[in-house]
Amino acid sequence: MKYYTPLKVRTYECDSYGHVNNAVYLNYLEYGRMDYLQQIGFDYNGILEAGFYLYVTHVDIHYKFSAFFNDELTIETSPIKLGAVTGTIHQRIVKKDGTLCAEADVTWASVSKDGRPSKIPENFLVEGLRPDSSDIKS
Repeated sequence: MKYYTPLKVRTYECDSYGHVNNAVYLNYLEYGRMDYLQQIGFDYNGILEAGFYLYVTHVDIHYKFSAFFNDELTIETSPIKLGAVTGTIHQRIVKKDGTLCAEADVTWASVSKDGRPSKIPENFLVEGLRPDSSDIKS
């Protein structure tokens, strides 16, 4: 299943060329992932209190088209892989007119407070973390 997060480009996110700076897209992806976790009912504060963290371990991003000040964007987020310790989320940043600005596969890992990879506790494995067969990339 895909989850959607709207966003409007702000002036300070644009660089000297007038378009959104490449590094800002990583912030957009983070914003979309946190909104996705809220949408699926994932207890982010609860997992932190339980002594676990979700670390981004790899981002494979492809920039396709520039976004500019006041562009209305949507961050599409869908889980494509879930293992015992890691998962991968596919994200797309799309303009209101359907133009794809960037897409990325973001891999994360569950880590215990001692810094070791650790199986995500069962009670935090909400349904939205699991990919639908239609979302899995081949």
